[in-house]
Amino acid sequence: MTAPVPTALLFPGQGAQRSGMGEPWRMCDSWRLTREISETAGVDVEELLLKADDEALRRTDLAQLAVFTADVIALHEARATGGLGTVCGYAGHSLGEYVALYAAGVLSLGDAARVVAERGRAMRQAAQDTPGTMAVLVRADAETVEALVLAVREEGHDVWLANLNAPGQIVVSGSLDGIERAAEIAGDYDAKVMRVPVGGAFHTPLMAAAVEPLTRALAAVPFAATHEPVVANVDARVHTGADTDWRVLQVRQLTHPVLWERGVHTLRGELGCLRFVELGPGRALSGMVKRTFKDAVVVTVNTPDHLPSPVA
Repeated sequence: MTAPVPTALLFPGQGAQRSGMGEPWRMCDSWRLTREISETAGVDVEELLLKADDEALRRTDLAQLAVFTADVIALHEARATGGLGTVCGYAGHSLGEYVALYAAGVLSLGDAARVVAERGRAMRQAAQDTPGTMAVLVRADAETVEALVLAVREEGHDVWLANLNAPGQIVVSGSLDGIERAAEIAGDYDAKVMRVPVGGAFHTPLMAAAVEPLTRALAAVPFAATHEPVVANVDARVHTGADTDWRVLQVRQLTHPVLWERGVHTLRGELGCLRFVELGPGRALSGMVKRTFKDAVVVTVNTPDHLPSPVA
């Protein structure tokens, strides 16, 4: 009998949303979870997943709830197939980290949905107060992007490294003029720019106004004292509950970069994960893992047709 492959479960975040992303899942048993999440969040999540257009899904609070729910449905359906095998670690990108916390037993579904709803509203308000956006720089390494960011900042613009996703894929975040200037000079650094469909300068100090409301939301829900291993965005370390304050880590995530590439190294090197299963819309995280480890076994589950087969 073949030994089970140690598996990491990955959950995408905001930016993965697209119109109609719930349609493939609506006949699945787990679709019922849309009602529970809707009641908790006070938003019709089913409507978001089936009928919201791309413009509506650019709204931070709506996009976050929609992606959170799509991730959760994919998780439940994949677990039901028995195809996930031996799960040895969890990680989620930005918003997706809340799904990882739910999947690993840190938060209940209702509490996770409640915090996600408050987080989305707080981040939307912060972005309205201080407008900003994000962009992906491809082909350039971290040192080159740091040099580009420094050059833009020296001109008086607000811009920071926001997501260190994979070799040759780094996201910058900042003011509208800062990102525009970064795009203008990217060619001088042999980098190509792609805009990210989000409505704010996430993972930068421009999200400071969201800290207080998120802190209140996190203080109102219980976190498990022990849980399955989760690799956190802000430090790329393994956390199992002991000596971990997830409230601090989640608040810090608002204004600090997501260390995704380093986290993938932790999943593979420290936890021994050899297979990476992405659960939720899109396939961005799968691409990041393959950029980081070309020999990694990657499974992308963004529709029921892609659910893994039962493990013998």
